[in-house]
Amino acid sequence: MEKKATSNETQLLTSKKDVSGCNEEEDCRENELLIRNPKSALRLVEDGNKVHPSQGDKEEAAPISNGYSGVQSSGPCNGMGGVEDAQCTAPAATTTTTTTTSATCRAEGQQQLMELEDRETWSKKIDFLLSVIGYAVDLGNVWRFPYICYQNGGGAFLIPYTIMAIFGGIPLFYMELALGQYHRNGCISIWRKICPIFKGIGFAICIIDLYVASYYNTIMAWAFYYLVSSFTTELPWTSCTNAWNTGNCTNYFSKDNVSWTLYSISPAEEFYTRQVLQVHRSNGLDDLGGISWQLTLCLLLIFTIVYFSIWKGVKTSGKVVWVTATFPYIILFILLVRGATLPGAWRGVLYYLKPDWQKLLATEVWVDAAAQIFFSLGPGFGVLLAYASYNKFHNNCYQDALVTSTVNCMTSFVSGFVIFTVLGYMAEMRNEDVSEVAKDTGPSLLFITYAEAIANMPASTFFAIIFFLMLLTLGLDSTFAGLEGVITGVLDEFPHVWSKRRELFVLGLIIICFLGSLATLTFGGAYVVKLFEEYATGPAVLTVVFLEAVAVAWFYGITQFCNDVKEMLGFAPGWYWRVCWVAISPIFLLFVTCSFLSNPPELRLFDYNYPYWTTVLGYCIGTSSVICIPIYMVYRSLSMNFSVEKIRIMHCDYSCTVRDESL
Repeated sequence: MEKKATSNETQLLTSKKDVSGCNEEEDCRENELLIRNPKSALRLVEDGNKVHPSQGDKEEAAPISNGYSGVQSSGPCNGMGGVEDAQCTAPAATTTTTTTTSATCRAEGQQQLMELEDRETWSKKIDFLLSVIGYAVDLGNVWRFPYICYQNGGGAFLIPYTIMAIFGGIPLFYMELALGQYHRNGCISIWRKICPIFKGIGFAICIIDLYVASYYNTIMAWAFYYLVSSFTTELPWTSCTNAWNTGNCTNYFSKDNVSWTLYSISPAEEFYTRQVLQVHRSNGLDDLGGISWQLTLCLLLIFTIVYFSIWKGVKTSGKVVWVTATFPYIILFILLVRGATLPGAWRGVLYYLKPDWQKLLATEVWVDAAAQIFFSLGPGFGVLLAYASYNKFHNNCYQDALVTSTVNCMTSFVSGFVIFTVLGYMAEMRNEDVSEVAKDTGPSLLFITYAEAIANMPASTFFAIIFFLMLLTLGLDSTFAGLEGVITGVLDEFPHVWSKRRELFVLGLIIICFLGSLATLTFGGAYVVKLFEEYATGPAVLTVVFLEAVAVAWFYGITQFCNDVKEMLGFAPGWYWRVCWVAISPIFLLFVTCSFLSNPPELRLFDYNYPYWTTVLGYCIGTSSVICIPIYMVYRSLSMNFSVEKIRIMHCDYSCTVRDESL
């Protein structure tokens, strides 16, 4: 009876109908014996032993129902053609082999079932929502969206932004949440269940996350330095009488009449460049100078907070985000009310939203809209896969995707009012146009322009403290998420090594990230941050998500993916989602990627123009992560060929033995 059952189960997987939307069966599904899907058992645990009919129970015609899954393992069940190819070439030889393999796969399947049942889950649904919102809403929402919006037509920019969100960003966001929740794996091991030959995507994601951690936390170290410096009766960037000031320092808001020249520099800019960054002590990327011990201490404290927030998993980080994800909204509301009451605030709002309809005819505006919504929602960093993998199987991830993406977009929009009401106030005080005040971009918009505006408000110390505390909490959420993407990916891929040693692995990861950040802590560290921000993550993560979308929609199969979603939620995605996943979203990603590569940004920071060789270096950094994908494809192809050759040799040996015995 056991042999008969084994034979029937094996036939299910060896059938050509098993692969939906795949070009090569051995690449798109593990060729292994089938066991009952662990998710069936999970449903019993979650729903009080109440049986839910799976998609496979309803559609008996489906060759592989959602009530089954292949055992993911190594050895005889490694999915490299071992079982199936042996049956095709040596039926007699595999009778014994199949029986042995069946027992091995069944044991491994039971082990996998126990691991999935024991998988950590969020304590409450709100923990998951706050974690995802905290990840999606980061520093870029505060500085990047307002700048891109007024640069690309003001209110008119909201049209391409909304279109790109509806047809590109939100579908990809929903897809990653659904994938992570259904397969309950991190960014590496999940590809064993989707399309194994694309497993290199998971390794590329981990490398990208490490690059981000190496520079993103340095920006938080800058904010922490500002926060500590704010605990004074007079903010240090309000006057020109400090040790770091030069003769060109000119205070806009001094009571004395001052003349502003081409060489004049505000005290806020000198504090940022000469006291915090100390870029005047570096000659550029070819001479970074020494390491700033003040920023090193700030970064060390930040990584200490990060470690004790994520070392125990989502049970602890899910509690921390109750503070780090909600506090920024309280501060944004306070700053919005304060900004709206400042004189000249209306000038900033008008400049922010005044539509320039001619801008919609420019391709660059649509490229910026697509890039902004993509990097704002954040698919492709492994975070959504990791966070969703800790959800309960029947959690409504469709609703979660809509809620969190909407909150993220609205936060970006409101942040624009917070920034531009203050810029309007500065323009009023200087008697200048808003365009002259709003020339700073990126972090400079926060650390120079906004910091200067705060310094000249009543109760400036209070507003400075809460503003930079808000920046810290915004950054911490994103750091929690980025590192959790790596942690979950590695722990799920190597559970036998790290599953019981999470605290030790997280400590090692934090140390690696800290050491990787040392270059950004030098006097020329700001130049390194700019280089990594433009090249290490942009084109690389776009390429990764493009391949991910293609692998899911075209190799794993849109029908199979929609069946998975139906099994979880009770309803299948409609035609809109299917069309977006199959065509619109990949085209959206390809469009943005090609635009990035065809027009590489000309980097300039302060008075430093990046030399040409830095562009080459930047592309090398970006390629170093994406190269994992073709490397793994070659490795897997060679491994499969080796396995087939090994089975052929075994078959020949068996045939010779049978022939000798018959003689």
